[in-house]
Amino acid sequence: MVVFALLAPAQAGAGGGQLPTVTPVSETPALYDDEAGGNSDADDPAIWRNPADPAHSLVLATAKEGGLRVYDLGARSVQSLPAPGPPAAEDAPGRYNNVDLVTGLRTSTGRADVAVVSDRGNDRLRIYRIDPRRPGGPLTDITDPAAAPVFSHDQAEINEQRTAYGLATWHDKTTGRSYALVSRRERTRLALVELKPTANGTVTYHKVRTLDLPSSFRLPNGTTWSPCAEPGELPQVEGMVVDPATGTLYAGQEDVGIWRMRADLTARPVLVDKVRQYGVPGVYDEATEECTAGADLGYGGERLSADVEGLTLFQEPDGDGYLFASSQGDNTFALYDREVSEGNEYEGGFRVGAASTTLDGSEECDGAAVLNAPLGSRFPNGLLVVQDGHETPEIPPGEAGARTATGFKFVDLGDVSDAADL
Repeated sequence: MVVFALLAPAQAGAGGGQLPTVTPVSETPALYDDEAGGNSDADDPAIWRNPADPAHSLVLATAKEGGLRVYDLGARSVQSLPAPGPPAAEDAPGRYNNVDLVTGLRTSTGRADVAVVSDRGNDRLRIYRIDPRRPGGPLTDITDPAAAPVFSHDQAEINEQRTAYGLATWHDKTTGRSYALVSRRERTRLALVELKPTANGTVTYHKVRTLDLPSSFRLPNGTTWSPCAEPGELPQVEGMVVDPATGTLYAGQEDVGIWRMRADLTARPVLVDKVRQYGVPGVYDEATEECTAGADLGYGGERLSADVEGLTLFQEPDGDGYLFASSQGDNTFALYDREVSEGNEYEGGFRVGAASTTLDGSEECDGAAVLNAPLGSRFPNGLLVVQDGHETPEIPPGEAGARTATGFKFVDLGDVSDAADL
């Protein structure tokens, strides 16, 4: 049994006040979650640095049923890989949710940089080799066709879609083994999954252990609180990242807050910070499919507005750095000190605002990725990529030809560092 610990609420950052705004320098082509757009919905990015030519690095991003997209540093499309179709007509189709990278993964044909993707539709992981020299596109699917579902026992359970959801990768430097940490949709379970090569050059995976985060919490007034949700749903985790230097996993439980724990899932998790809505009672309305909130008793945090989503790590060479967290409810990003010894102290935040009437900012951000390394003349100070849940321009619902759009914004990391005083 795992015992859970809660830290005191994070203290206000120096100076407080209005958060600074940074603007993107470019954006990817809009994705449309309709039949004409291939049911594509932007979700989570990852940045692959080309060691031989950093100016030709790549951004990989999930698009739900639209599969996996690859962009160059100009935010132009390089490759589009479809999600697998359903096994049978009545089954759920592939739906790519989150993506992360492993550098130098051991395979039977040698070391390779790979992208690991959670396929929520099929409850599986997909593994893609990255080779920028490959004709036809840099990514090749090397997933073992026999790889089993991560959480489900059969196709009927897969179709219920309580499946592989959030994802982060981890290379254990003490053993040399590589893993994925995977969360389960509409559940609190996390799974540690080891990536393993097969003899024929593909990659499979094996579940090592699981850990269940709590779904209810004891409040200071002696009552028990659970986040309001549709009946049968538990507070899920999506955004996750591992600090490679310490093997520390940070996991965003969307309606609760940010947890810190060992990446091997063997020690007690600690709740680093809570969302503002923590402890607020709610009643689910079947008619509106929304929750009606009760009185706020003041038990929540001050920095995050549910949902807490994309987590990514800003790493500095000397070991310092920051955890970035998407505060989806108020369209901001919160920054926490990377140092566990300092309690992951809150260090400020920022917004990604519009650069022009056509190059908008980021709203309701699902996923983010940061790379603090030079990427040629375009991004000499590094890159931040954030999902935009409301791409502009779009045709609002209810109007003729209604079509909402999503996409990804590319932000110069130097601008973020200057604005947030990193």
